[in-house]
Amino acid sequence: MKGWTEEEIRNRDLMAPCGLYCGACGIYIATRDGNEKFRTIMANLYGLKPEQTACLGCMQQEDDPSATMCISCKTCEMRDCLKSKGYYSCHQCDDWPCSVTEKFGYATGQRVMKNAIPLWRKKVAEHGDEEGSVEWARAECERYHCSSCGEPLFRGAQSCRACKHPVADELDGSL
Repeated sequence: MKGWTEEEIRNRDLMAPCGLYCGACGIYIATRDGNEKFRTIMANLYGLKPEQTACLGCMQQEDDPSATMCISCKTCEMRDCLKSKGYYSCHQCDDWPCSVTEKFGYATGQRVMKNAIPLWRKKVAEHGDEEGSVEWARAECERYHCSSCGEPLFRGAQSCRACKHPVADELDGSL
């Protein structure tokens, strides 16, 4: 699939527990592609310094010396909540949606989560836990393509970087 490899789609490190698939995150894409200009843009968007934004997925093992994780992911309340419950995703939690979801700091993120977690549950019910999670990740990747030119997008994109077609209303809404 254009924009993501099968290895990325199957990578558990990119399966953010909240449903904000890391593979569609602009910070991840900028890090993966070595695009410092885009990483700086993403850092400014989130009010961070560029050096705080390098990330290769929020589910990396923090004690792994090779882990590259955005400061926001390292301190994520939702991620910590799930780990304390022994889950790897909100789709497993009977308390979802919860106050942590409701107070998430970005409206775009809340909208994505409220669509992604039910889809994740559906994919797991259809395919089992392992393949269902992969199929959920695949569906997220498929969703992030421009309807006009087919180029891959990132979560929160307002317009396609390739053809400038407005995509916000088709995807996640305005920031």
